[in-house]
Amino acid sequence: MGRPGRDEGRSDAELLVACADEPEAFATFYRRHVGALLGYLHARTGRAELAADVCAETFARALERHAQFDAARGPARGWLFMIGSGVLIDSFRRGQVEDRARRRLGIPPRELTDRDLERIEELIDARSAPDPSALVADLPPEQREALLARIVEERSYAEIAAQLEVSQAVVRQRVSRGLSALRARMGSEGP
Repeated sequence: MGRPGRDEGRSDAELLVACADEPEAFATFYRRHVGALLGYLHARTGRAELAADVCAETFARALERHAQFDAARGPARGWLFMIGSGVLIDSFRRGQVEDRARRRLGIPPRELTDRDLERIEELIDARSAPDPSALVADLPPEQREALLARIVEERSYAEIAAQLEVSQAVVRQRVSRGLSALRARMGSEGP
């Protein structure tokens, strides 16, 4: 089993590789990202309980799929958030949070107490920034999409270009223009 001190110094990619043999490695990965993922999900749902359910299923799927993570395609955090986005979209479509991965792993459903909900709110408040989509809401859609994919989801220019079916240069230009617009706005909102 991994040692917490040793695991804390490992990269996310190293933790995901190690978790097949060292369960504590995944626990470290979880601790690193649970607050940010909860904040992301809470910003999209507005409900702590729903965010917690989606978060639990996201980490269960990540644990099941840890061997599929490919560091060459982008950072582990982006991979995790993509899984979370998929679980959230599926949940909205179905009208309930899918829990197949949790069931396959033998993780029982947990009824959240008031204290659990308070703890979730504390994690969200302590570890999450304002909703980035609100900051870029009035950017042109193509700039907003490229900027969120690159900055928030930490995806590579190549991955974004492939998804959007444009060149990497176009993606770089959209991100650059979006950042310039944000800087100009922040400068004009100053004292």
